[in-house]
Amino acid sequence: MPDVAIVGGGPVGVFLACLLAARNVDVEVYERRTEPSMRARAIGIHPPSLAALAEAGVADAVIAGAVRIVDGAVFCDGARLGGLSFEEVFPRYPFVAALPQYETEALLRARFDELRPGAFHSGCDVTGVRETGDGAEITMTGQAPVRARWVVGADGTRSVVRAAAGLVGRRRGAAGSYLMADFPDPADAEGGAASALLYFERGGVVESFPLPGGRRRWVAKTDRLLTDASTADLARIIRSRTGVELGESVDAPSPFVARQHLVERMAVGSVVLVGDAAHEISPIGGQGMNLGWLDALALAPVLEEAVRDPLGAEAALAAFDVRRRRAARVAAAQAGFNMWMGRSVSGVSLAVRNGLVRVLAGPLTRPLLARAFTMRWLQ
Repeated sequence: MPDVAIVGGGPVGVFLACLLAARNVDVEVYERRTEPSMRARAIGIHPPSLAALAEAGVADAVIAGAVRIVDGAVFCDGARLGGLSFEEVFPRYPFVAALPQYETEALLRARFDELRPGAFHSGCDVTGVRETGDGAEITMTGQAPVRARWVVGADGTRSVVRAAAGLVGRRRGAAGSYLMADFPDPADAEGGAASALLYFERGGVVESFPLPGGRRRWVAKTDRLLTDASTADLARIIRSRTGVELGESVDAPSPFVARQHLVERMAVGSVVLVGDAAHEISPIGGQGMNLGWLDALALAPVLEEAVRDPLGAEAALAAFDVRRRRAARVAAAQAGFNMWMGRSVSGVSLAVRNGLVRVLAGPLTRPLLARAFTMRWLQ
């Protein structure tokens, strides 16, 4: 019986597995997919997460493959409203690393395979979790149940582990629709530094972030979910709002709804939740994956100690629960503010928003804005 069974082999689950394996905790990972997803979902890796990834031994490889975002600029109607620099916020990693999620996952998988060969199990369709006298048992379709002293749900927003544990995610704030795709970037920043670009326009926000391989991620706020949109449709939206002409993209665009849910508890009995299983945070602002990594970083020493001293586990997990749900609430509030700022506005509301951006990007508040953007206060 392993000490810890992690349900979900995405970036958060495998990162936690790496941390536990490095602490000599007997850990196994159970993942539903048989092949990794090649969708470039989360791309921004913030400085606190880079420090966390260093503990797992993968930060250098991540940085080597990433584009370094060293600053950001905000525009409206062709005018620059302000900017911010990340170079003084976190001296060890004075940038945000931009790397597609599937590449980050591959690096974490390779590291876990080094630490615990054969402990990653794919094709495992977990259907439930139940408490036992000395831990918990995972049930899977077509496979024998697995028992472990602790079960961690890192299985995303539709978490089976969360549902089986009877934990409920509660909605916070409003939802918003967006359209996203990657386009060629004429100013190829591969191997160097680049900027994030935000356009707070009348029709809604447009965001742009550099990627390796001479590409840029473009995201636009939409008034509804555009499930049938093409990359040409997204390019037209961006051109109409910003004047920026984009080349052709070979990838289909991804429409998505940004919403927020926070679970009422992250730990109950022998079950713990991390990442999107515990808190669905709007990707606008790039916090979801990073918040999950910080959950894992906080949980790893707690589980290590729980394995050694089961009697003290309840109090340690309760403290973890309070701390990480507080961080999730802050992240949700910040993401909600980002979504509010990016809505479509006109007239007086536009002038007020532009004025607020100029104030936030001013010399007195710019360092605080950079700290918020890079998640310095969510650790």
